[in-house]
Amino acid sequence: MSSAREMRLRIGSVQNIAQVTRALEAVSASKVRKAIAAVEKTRPYATKAWQVLTHVAGQPGRNSLHPLLATRGEIRNALVLMISGDRGLAGAYNTNILRYTARNFDEYPVPVQYIAVGRKGRDLLIRRGKQLIADFSDIPAAPSFMDISAIGRLAVREFLAGKADEVHLVYTDFVTMLRQEPVTKKLLPLELGVEHKHVMRDQQGATAPAYIFEPAEQELLDEIIPRFTALQVYQAVLEAIASEHAARMVAMRNATENAVDLVAHLKLEYNKVRQQAITNDILDIVGGAEALS
Repeated sequence: MSSAREMRLRIGSVQNIAQVTRALEAVSASKVRKAIAAVEKTRPYATKAWQVLTHVAGQPGRNSLHPLLATRGEIRNALVLMISGDRGLAGAYNTNILRYTARNFDEYPVPVQYIAVGRKGRDLLIRRGKQLIADFSDIPAAPSFMDISAIGRLAVREFLAGKADEVHLVYTDFVTMLRQEPVTKKLLPLELGVEHKHVMRDQQGATAPAYIFEPAEQELLDEIIPRFTALQVYQAVLEAIASEHAARMVAMRNATENAVDLVAHLKLEYNKVRQQAITNDILDIVGGAEALS
């Protein structure tokens, strides 16, 4: 059994850890509110942009409308854009997104390359020996579209250059404070018949109406399709940030509660050790007095 001094030191150490986890929980609670507000502000626009992309892709002759809409007869390689966090202490958040990615793409029928968004995801992919072509870390706490647009531009460039015949987006979708779900979305080429999670259509399976473009069709498509594609990446990053903060807040709350329970248990053990030491001292005194008499 540990000595009373060792138990006092351990109690103090656990109490210090509880203070740190309590502070991290408070910080995450503040950040997650801002992250949720950002998600809710951009989600309607991102959803409408996805509807526009879906409708444009449903136009007659989609393969000739724009290169980003053209489906390729033979899929020879794929690109996966995986979004994780830059920091740990978020429970199983980073591990879950990696396991989900591995489950979907480890046995993929064609070679897969990766773009990692987040330091933790990058390190995990490298550790597993995956082919990484780029990584983006140190994303701002409240990123703007310009902060994220380079990621979308890189994915578009790889697709247009023929280095990737399809591009998939893997991220954690924020549902509630206690529920975050890893999801995958085929970003390029746009897949018809697959609805965005937050999109509600009035006419399921209906043929998209023909659009009249003003100004020139090609000029308009060259502008909106790459931008709306990058917007989907931006929305996914916002969803992932909100999910990460929520996961970290819950993890730190659980850690604080566990530390409090452990301190209570250690104090009980410490009192037992202290009581045993007092009892031994009394027995020694009584034994010495009996010996003298």
